[in-house]
Amino acid sequence: MEISARKVAQVALMARELDRAEGELRAFIDRMSEDEQAELVAIMWIGRGSFEAEELDEAIYTARAEATTPCADYLLGSPHLPDHLENGLDALGISAEDVENDLM
Repeated sequence: MEISARKVAQVALMARELDRAEGELRAFIDRMSEDEQAELVAIMWIGRGSFEAEELDEAIYTARAEATTPCADYLLGSPHLPDHLENGLDALGISAEDVENDLM
């Protein structure tokens, strides 16, 4: 994957603070490459149960193929975004808690 666990955790943390960090979060996502954005969406989908961790490549392909709105708009319109991202990381064998603790 191109996206780092650190970036995914950063999005999750900022999404928990949307009241004050929405502009910053949108800019952070917009600065990501298209590959990173597709991977971020795929991780969120895995975390919400739309795909299994073993289907990561398929989820990334689907995220690229079905991208019709800006990534930030899509993600910020997704209920429970931080939880899904954390669950997605955990499903992929990456401790979301450890990564988030490193950011603080």
